[in-house]
Amino acid sequence: MADTPLKTAFAPVTDADTRVLLLGSLPGEKSLAAGEYYANRGNAFWWLLGEVLAEQDLAAAPYAERLARLRRHHVGLWDVIESARRQGSLDTAIREARHRDLAAFAATLPSLRLIAFNGGKAARDGRRQLAGNESRWALLDLPSSSGAHASLPRAAKLAAWRQIEGYLR
Repeated sequence: MADTPLKTAFAPVTDADTRVLLLGSLPGEKSLAAGEYYANRGNAFWWLLGEVLAEQDLAAAPYAERLARLRRHHVGLWDVIESARRQGSLDTAIREARHRDLAAFAATLPSLRLIAFNGGKAARDGRRQLAGNESRWALLDLPSSSGAHASLPRAAKLAAWRQIEGYLR
């Protein structure tokens, strides 16, 4: 494992008004190279959020503007894993994961209503980290926005992701 690169996740994109915190597992290769959440064009993340937030041009906007729009809608981003060793971008290749203290972080967000997990790995690891805190915030497992999770059509992913809307009002 020593020759497998150590990947380090990004800082959170949140503020005191964050109502919904979307958590991925660990940024993929293209995201890490670009220094941007969900930089891989094959990932439906920005399209899904654009539809949910009624910001259909979100995916085409410059990255800084995308983040500003998320903040305006009270949506935050982060990852459940702080660092790990991984060849490539697949969650199944993650080794030696160092996890975040999600409960402590979430407690710093006074307006937080929902913690949503983007994909199975994020949900499994995140729910483990939040054990005992389930009554403080709603938890929602979402189908992965990743292009690697192509067995579920975009329309079905969107239907699941629309559950976020009720927490933003």
